[in-house]
Amino acid sequence: MTILVTGATGTVGNQVLRQLLDAGHPVRALTRDPAKAKNLPDGVEVFAGNLADPESLEAALTGVSGVFLYTSDGSEVLTNGPELVGRLAKSGVKRVVALWSGFDGSVITALRGSDLEWTVLQPQEFMANALTWVDSIKTEGVVREPFAEVLSAAIHEADIGAVAVVTLTQDGHHGRDYELNGPQALSFLDKTRILTDALGREVRYEELTRQQAHDRLTAMGVSSEMADHVVDWHADPPAAAYTVNHMVEKLTGQPGRDYTQWVAENVDAFR
Repeated sequence: MTILVTGATGTVGNQVLRQLLDAGHPVRALTRDPAKAKNLPDGVEVFAGNLADPESLEAALTGVSGVFLYTSDGSEVLTNGPELVGRLAKSGVKRVVALWSGFDGSVITALRGSDLEWTVLQPQEFMANALTWVDSIKTEGVVREPFAEVLSAAIHEADIGAVAVVTLTQDGHHGRDYELNGPQALSFLDKTRILTDALGREVRYEELTRQQAHDRLTAMGVSSEMADHVVDWHADPPAAAYTVNHMVEKLTGQPGRDYTQWVAENVDAFR
């Protein structure tokens, strides 16, 4: 079965693509900018297309039976769910694994009401979010975030990829929502200490106010509404965000990767 991976150059999509390849599955990559796909592995067909424009997906979807589907377009949740899901069905797609964007938007709502075989992956927070600290750690030795001691069991992007491969290629996952998190509930203070140990030099933590956190997101081009959603989530995350459920291990047979491992794999980015 040929599988199309949307967001193939992104943090999660790239993991899904590479792990599907490693498992021997035919894979296509969808990206808005094929120039950014130069570092994709050999053997991947690359197609240009934009999820916000379902008609642009016709060539990429021809002969595809499974799709790993982003439900957002950059920082904003897609609003064209019926059109997008209709295009997938019309093209002969049978199975869709959707990456949740923090709440059910139009795409997931449309999937739930469709005849497609769907699964929704609900990761709460990505370990890779720490890459937004690269510049401040390199230049100032500081992490700036709000809500210092609020706990979150962030998940390694490779574990999301592993779950996606299982749900895309194995039966028994239709109509399921999988809440995914990592094996530890950590605060920003905990994460800062792990980075300090890995770098061998002090990384300080400076707490932002709620408004500072909101303004930082809007300065990055995030809408005010979405910024409010993100900040509110960090202020009072749902229980699924900090209650370790070991779903990764239940689905893949392998324990989830912890934060220390993620930092060790990415520490050079912070030097």
